Amino acid sequence: MRLKIDIVDAFADELFKGNQAAVIVLDEWLSDELMQNIATENNLSETAFLVKNEKGVYHIRWFSPISEIDFCGHATLASAYILFNSNSNIETITFFAKAVGELEVKKDNDFILMDFPNRKPSKVEEAPKELFDGLSITPLEVYKNQQAYFAVYTNEDDVLNVKYDSTELKKLAPFDVVVTAPSNNKSYDFTSRYFWPANGGDEDPVTGSIHTGLAPLWGQKMSKESLVALQASKRTGVLYCKVSKDRVLISGKAAHYLEGNITI
Repeated sequence: MRLKIDIVDAFADELFKGNQAAVIVLDEWLSDELMQNIATENNLSETAFLVKNEKGVYHIRWFSPISEIDFCGHATLASAYILFNSNSNIETITFFAKAVGELEVKKDNDFILMDFPNRKPSKVEEAPKELFDGLSITPLEVYKNQQAYFAVYTNEDDVLNVKYDSTELKKLAPFDVVVTAPSNNKSYDFTSRYFWPANGGDEDPVTGSIHTGLAPLWGQKMSKESLVALQASKRTGVLYCKVSKDRVLISGKAAHYLEGNITI
């Protein structure tokens, strides 16, 4: 069996930036075991598998090297990028994922605009000891949504300099950890880093899904609807966010790295 595979750098306007995602468009689903084995072999933050139904909706599933993930923004962007480039007449794509429902994605010149659920976090009055033990700098506040703990700092330098203990953070499973603060750079509103040893790896380069929580959190703090976010990993990524009631619009660019085939 031969499967076409594309690798895309998402939330980047040049190669070797942003977050890598593999995209595999299927006629029908493979077994869960085989999809996980492919994702583990790819060893990227995410591998996205897509199957189009009779209504033209693409059902999408995301696998990290460790497990299937409920929601992934950068691999959705990568998938849309491949589909848009395979058919220049397409302007809108509808994805469906069990955990988040239908996701509408549109072309916007060089950008890809994704319409996601608003997953604003709630403040945690007593955060787990493992969170504090797992971060070298104590956060000012802690929030939480269905995906992760949000460790909020007053200064971007803390976000850039904080060290994490994967052993301690892994104890927070199934939750991951995002550290965030207002940006020192006037080009951005806020900065973050994302640690997910329980579900995918140590530090994720760029995480679209967590910005459905970060954008409404900082939007409220800054009294802004439109925000520009920097994820300050080694690869870095820029996300343009707009908070709209129960939705968060996230847009970014992408660069095509690889086109090939998997032989199984």
